[in-house]
Amino acid sequence: MIRAKDLASGQELDWTGQTVGVWVDAQDPTPEELARLRAAFPLNRLALEDALEQGHWTRAEQYPEHTFVTVRSFAHPEQPDEFTERVSIFAFAPAPDQPCGAVLTHSRSGTRALGAVWAQVGREAVNTAQEVTYELLDQTADGFFLAADALETQVDTLEEQIFRSPRFNPVEPVFDLKHLLGQARRLATDAREASALLGRQTSLHAEQVRFRDVQDSFTRVGSRLDGLRDSLSSLLDLHLALQGQRMNEVMRTLTAVSVVFLPLTFLAGVWGMNFEHMPELASPYGYALAWGSFLLVGGLLAYTFKRRGWW
Repeated sequence: MIRAKDLASGQELDWTGQTVGVWVDAQDPTPEELARLRAAFPLNRLALEDALEQGHWTRAEQYPEHTFVTVRSFAHPEQPDEFTERVSIFAFAPAPDQPCGAVLTHSRSGTRALGAVWAQVGREAVNTAQEVTYELLDQTADGFFLAADALETQVDTLEEQIFRSPRFNPVEPVFDLKHLLGQARRLATDAREASALLGRQTSLHAEQVRFRDVQDSFTRVGSRLDGLRDSLSSLLDLHLALQGQRMNEVMRTLTAVSVVFLPLTFLAGVWGMNFEHMPELASPYGYALAWGSFLLVGGLLAYTFKRRGWW
């Protein structure tokens, strides 16, 4: 599918090969549509190969024909998972008599950022190829912030479950989150490097400011993701510490019970010896005396342990 918009007015066009002052968006183009695009735009061969390659990483490059950026982000930033989406941007410099330039975007089925910026053209002063490129990167950065917020919520939920549920085992969800955070960190780092490269290669101060702003956004989201990875490591340490504390409490209780029964076992062993001359055995109150001794000694030990908080 190919759709187009006039950059100056924001009006949608029936694209018939225009290459000036236009934004052409190609989503999963057919071979015939791709041939039309190659015939209309001077697309660098290496850039086109990167755009068509499935699973290509985020990168930016300045070619003689155009500026090229391909950026990958989460497909569902509100609930980040392993699925990602990618948009490739071919930005053509404006001619002296046409300040808008032209931009061509390529994707499999559109992206969240592309849909948001497409609606802005003509309405929010997004009317040049450089501005479209900046807005696409800026919207991508916003998506990473949404993903960071969602991941932060999941980390907080895990922490609450660790405290509330003694039998909850957080090891598997923690490592799943670590995998997602690692993926998000790589994507954000690649996008930051691409934005930095674009900022270095442009000679216009206004464009340098824009791309530095996007670079700063990706840097900040990368720092947040690093903090979340540290929090997950701390959660595992916290889980192990709590498990150790609970084990210590169990062992303390079992030790207290063992100490209570230790003198009782001793008394039972003494009175269980089969010597002929044991005065207690001949006493008519020996059995009651034995039980009284057991209850008294056990009760005093249990009271002492409870009072000192050992039980």
